[in-house]
Amino acid sequence: MLTDTQQPTARPGFWAKARHHNLATQEAIAGYLFLAPWIIGLIIFTIAPIVASFVLSFTHWDIVNPPEWASLYNYNRIFTVDKDFRQALQVTLTYALFTIPLGIAAGLGLSLLLNQRLRGMNIFRTLFYLPAILPAVAVTLLWVWMFNSDFGLINWFLGMFGVEGPHWFQSPRWVLPALTIMSLWGVGGGAVIYLAGLQNISPHLYEAAEIDGAGGWHKFLNITLPLLSPTIFFQLIMSLIGTLQSFVTTFVAFGGLAAPGGPQKSALFYMLYLYIKAFREFKMGYASALAWILSVLILLLTLVVFGTSKRWVYYEAEK
Repeated sequence: MLTDTQQPTARPGFWAKARHHNLATQEAIAGYLFLAPWIIGLIIFTIAPIVASFVLSFTHWDIVNPPEWASLYNYNRIFTVDKDFRQALQVTLTYALFTIPLGIAAGLGLSLLLNQRLRGMNIFRTLFYLPAILPAVAVTLLWVWMFNSDFGLINWFLGMFGVEGPHWFQSPRWVLPALTIMSLWGVGGGAVIYLAGLQNISPHLYEAAEIDGAGGWHKFLNITLPLLSPTIFFQLIMSLIGTLQSFVTTFVAFGGLAAPGGPQKSALFYMLYLYIKAFREFKMGYASALAWILSVLILLLTLVVFGTSKRWVYYEAEK
């Protein structure tokens, strides 16, 4: 039998470790409590609507009456019967095919100009960025006026050179070109991101290239583009996601009840068509199916871009 002097004692660091463990637990609880409003908001306003839209895509629901299970009826009708779906998909993909490359090229070119070390350059950077933060509705109304075939500023300018301006928003042939030109209005937002990438490139690389006799074009192709490729990759992904969900411009310009989607539905963007089905015809189940088809399309295209990125995106830290 052990005496008092022989009783086992706790290790010296036992109580310190216990206190440290309790403190870590308290900090974790406090952290989760601070995160709780965001987590609750994420569940209620993001995850729950996503799950609900997926379930509703298999139903008929007009908001007023309870949903009725329809199985794959909505999807079958979309892919086999709905001609407006094909038109909306074609218009959106065509718009993206021209808008995304032009936006990337224009933003990159503008950033190269804004990267020059000239007096007052910060003012120009601010001026070119301002259009990106202006209200989209106001900007669209401004461009609608500028593209007016009778008294618009663009046709007036073309008339000064003896060129008869087209009927931009009244002709199915010229609607998408007009919208593509409008999309370049906010190119300053992308230019700022490219500018940040350009300023992250070490000037010593350009100095070494100049010593080797490289010209401006060679420096751009062999230094600027490879080191800026992660930024271009990011802009490509964001532009792809944003362009396929274009809505405000076409809704303001062609979302009227008389002729939604413009002349011969040449501006029937996918999101505008989805809006019409959901909030004008109140076919919420059908609109949910359209939304999920668009989500899958964006996911597939994004995966394709990610899959090809290893061939052209250069990460200096990995080399």
